[in-house]
Amino acid sequence: MAEAARIIAGVAGGRSLSTELERAVEEGHAPRASLLDLTHGTLRRYGRVQALSRTLSKRDGTDPIVEALLWCAFYALDSGRYAAHTIVDQAVRACVLAGQHPAKGFVNGVLRNLLRNRAAIERDISEDLEARWQHPRWWIEAVQRSHPEAWQHVLQAGNTHPPMCLRVNERRISILEYQQRLQTEKIAARLLDGRALLLDTPVPVSRLPGFSQGDVSVQDAGAQRAANYLKLAAGQRVLDACAAPGGKTAHMLELEDIQLTALDADATRCKLVERNLARLGLTARLLAADCTRPESWWDSMPFDRILADVPCSASGVVRRHPDIKWLRRASDLETFAARQSAILDALWRLLAPGGKLLYVTCSVFREENDDVVDSFAARTPQILRLPLPHGAASTLLPEPEHDGFYFALLAKPN
Repeated sequence: MAEAARIIAGVAGGRSLSTELERAVEEGHAPRASLLDLTHGTLRRYGRVQALSRTLSKRDGTDPIVEALLWCAFYALDSGRYAAHTIVDQAVRACVLAGQHPAKGFVNGVLRNLLRNRAAIERDISEDLEARWQHPRWWIEAVQRSHPEAWQHVLQAGNTHPPMCLRVNERRISILEYQQRLQTEKIAARLLDGRALLLDTPVPVSRLPGFSQGDVSVQDAGAQRAANYLKLAAGQRVLDACAAPGGKTAHMLELEDIQLTALDADATRCKLVERNLARLGLTARLLAADCTRPESWWDSMPFDRILADVPCSASGVVRRHPDIKWLRRASDLETFAARQSAILDALWRLLAPGGKLLYVTCSVFREENDDVVDSFAARTPQILRLPLPHGAASTLLPEPEHDGFYFALLAKPN
């Protein structure tokens, strides 16, 4: 619990969960299943653990590690997986391990107070909007604006465990053949949308047959729609403008023999794309470059297809990255929208007449979705907005089978 508290305190202080987990590994604290459960579970309960802390702790200026330790203990008590006295004992011991020995009595008192007076405390926080929905207030309001008929569903989905879905590399093996291989390994999976395989229970990638050989990749079923929406054909010049970590890049290359250029502004993240392609036996022209500055990388030959999977709030995949709720601010939406608009303006000039551009976010906020696309269409002459295949809606809200995404298919007239 002490290491989990250090990680949570780091996230609350503005660092990403992945950065904190990497630090823990470097310091010799392997991310065991119990540690991952404690950190992810605590972060998913953004509002509740803070509301409990405000109600139970009357001390001003509580040390960030001690505060995070209480949050972890609150989650552990809520989970029902452990005896209450065990959690209290571990939390007190964790004070010593975390170098917070003087806080032992304080932590013990707060947790025992919760156990003695749980019903009254639950009543005290029952009207707290953040405690109820486990998201920041500004986030709740943004979802309400974006999805007035489904906002509760979206928020509830953001607090759940994510599904694990597979994309089969059909250059190597058919989907049905791979599903049979899973069955042989006693891994149950069912087919979604005719292509994606949804596992009944997530498993480590090391258990997936043929993973290291490139037979299969882990990719959300919603994310797999992007490559299919582009209607690729052999020989096309294709640009993946914001490629890292490379899932959609690889999917496009698996589908067709295309001439693909993959960009990412972050050279470190380009290495992720490179590793993904190498595992799958695929090749692309991979560049560390800013897609909004084509003069630094473009050869002046237009592209037939462009995938603009733009940087965004990632609000549609928050259950996979629960630290997002702690790190994002309301002002970020305006910043993201400005960047997304700049990307669309830059990429449109690179699209060939008759070509198609797919704008994608993993956001549920309209400020990054319809508002950006509508504004772009209003200032861009002769733009065509095409319907998605099979009458699919632009907004894909998070469900048990997939994450939340937004798609807009745009075409340039001949």
